[in-house]
Order: sequence, then structure tokens, then C-alpha cells
Amino acid sequence: MRMILAAALAFAPQFALAAGSDDTEPPKPTETTMECAKGEVWDDKTKTCIKAEGAGLTDDQRFGAVRELAYAGRPDEALAVLATMTEGETPRVLTYQGFLLRQTGRVEEGIAAYERAIALDKGNILARSYYGQLLVQMDERDLAQLQLAAIRMHGGGGTWAERALSDAIETGVTYTY
Repeated sequence: MRMILAAALAFAPQFALAAGSDDTEPPKPTETTMECAKGEVWDDKTKTCIKAEGAGLTDDQRFGAVRELAYAGRPDEALAVLATMTEGETPRVLTYQGFLLRQTGRVEEGIAAYERAIALDKGNILARSYYGQLLVQMDERDLAQLQLAAIRMHGGGGTWAERALSDAIETGVTYTY
């Protein structure tokens, strides 16, 4: 794994921050977490809870529900909603998939998701931060340092992603929401 990480960092082009890659504001609770049943998402158009796979929802609405459920400490439900997204394995889907898998104890699957997210977007600083935090949890701080260096190389200095990983490396405490 170390060789793969080192190679990925050595050949990674320097991209600007990916859009939405450092979204650190906690989502405001909505009816999705306050009223809707498991597997349902609040639909502003109809003002009702609908099945997450419902045709009336966009992937952006589903993604918002995923973040909200993750922040509410409901990772299994968030994974279920994430699975209904139609955009496929995009960097944002894979980043959150990795995070949620990590939260449910499926570490190897989480690592694979983070690595796929980073392979698709070398400048995905959020995936790198979460991946680095997982490496800290695994007592692999040297590998976490590589992710921190990559965050900085891709213009992520001063962002939440950089601060969170830097703090995790220093203290051993990682974000779980």
C-alpha cells in the first residue's frame, strides 16, 4: 500500500481545489432526519418524505440527505441513500462512501473507496483528509503525513481538510461527526 501511495503522490498533477471538496459546514437538520422513515428523504417540492430512490429526487438532494444522515450519526442509512444515487462512482460519492464505511467498521472497503476517489481526482482534499484520518486510526501516521503533504500540494493549505488531518496526526483524534 505504501508503494501505491508514494507513486500516486509522485505523479499527481497539481489541480486546484475540487468543487465542493472542502464543504465543512454541518448540514442543518431537516425533515429527512427529524420526520422521515428509514430509506426516505424529504422532498421540498411535494413537502413529503419519499423513497430515496424516487424519481423526483436529484443526486444533489440525495447527497444532501447523505451528509445530513452522516452528521446525525446514522451511517447505515446514509450508505443506503448513497447507493440510490445515479451519478455512479464519482469522487464525491466515493469520498462519502469511504467515510461511511469507516464509520461502520468496514475499514478495508473504506480504504478502497478513498483510493478510487483520489484516483479519479488527485486534488480531492476531503478524501485525502478522511483517508489520512483513517490512517491515523490505524497507527500509520507516516502514511497520513503523505496525505497531508498532498493536500497542501493541491492547494488545500488553510482548509478544514488540512487542519483536521494535521490535528489528527498531532493528537490521534479523528473526525466522526
